[in-house]
Amino acid sequence: MAAAAAAAAGDEAWCRETVPRVMELVSPRLPQRDACALLAVSPWCHRALVANPKLWEVLDLHEMNKAGDRLISAISLPRYCHLKIINLEFAQDIDDRHFVRLKEMGCTSLQELELLNINACQKVSDKGIETITSLCPNLRALSIYWIVGLTDLTIRHIVQNCKHIVDLNLSGCKNISDKGMQLVADNYEGLKKLNITRCIKLTDDGLQEVLQKCSSLESLNLYALSSFSDKVYKKIGSLTNLTFLDLCGAQNVTDDGLSCISRCVCLTYLNLSWCVRVTDVGVVAIAQGCRSLQLLSLFGIVGVTDVCLEALSKHCSRSLTTLDVNGCIGIKKRRRDDLIQLFPLLRCFKVHS
Repeated sequence: MAAAAAAAAGDEAWCRETVPRVMELVSPRLPQRDACALLAVSPWCHRALVANPKLWEVLDLHEMNKAGDRLISAISLPRYCHLKIINLEFAQDIDDRHFVRLKEMGCTSLQELELLNINACQKVSDKGIETITSLCPNLRALSIYWIVGLTDLTIRHIVQNCKHIVDLNLSGCKNISDKGMQLVADNYEGLKKLNITRCIKLTDDGLQEVLQKCSSLESLNLYALSSFSDKVYKKIGSLTNLTFLDLCGAQNVTDDGLSCISRCVCLTYLNLSWCVRVTDVGVVAIAQGCRSLQLLSLFGIVGVTDVCLEALSKHCSRSLTTLDVNGCIGIKKRRRDDLIQLFPLLRCFKVHS
């Protein structure tokens, strides 16, 4: 009897003292869904996990079914009272009415929210963006990738409700025009990251406004936009903090444009895939000016030769780790040994013709 009592007391002490310590160490390394599963294991696990406020600063519902109802239920729980990140990317069954419901509840849990990802939530409209952003005044990063029904009205709601945005992903929002870009330029001078991939209604006028007023940009993604002129590409050279630039498919960028872009001396990532008017002259200028390049893609450019490789080897061999010359029929040095000799740090390369 005494032995059984001692064992029970030992178990009680272990649960009371050891479990919380283990949970404190383990929980920061767990995916949130695993942490939620552990809540039901025992009262001790539940208490230990709920007592870790950092764990509940993130709400991850990406790719989940009934995400709208789950969002409302989660935000109703006290443990989510200081949310910093919500991820609804590719979540199912979420639309404007769920955001409206949060507002009707007088939700205050989103006051400290810094990052909201609602990528590909196709049922969300301009009205939904107005509602959810009104609840997140301190938002710094917003991603609305591939919600094709959104318009410039969405941008107006964002700039009115969220004054501190530094990271904005509008990729695939095909109905956003120069008017939307004007709003971004006028309200987010401190913008650090902008992704306007496939925003096909944009013209030189919209991009030029951003380049002139958002001079702190560090990342600019212009993937699959072929309508801009070389004149506006030249203005990218004024972005002295730029480290990431994706120009894939920029059919109008020329060597003159790249010569201006070469003034972006901090560039580490440059995608020039299918920039068909580029030749050795432009790539040599990039090599001479951007000596911290880590990734460079020349995929599909027939106007480059081994001359540009020699220039890159001379100026960027100490930084370049990824190089794509796939489809560059003018480049003859395609063997692994040739490239490694030119670029000793190269870890990833594509050289098939």
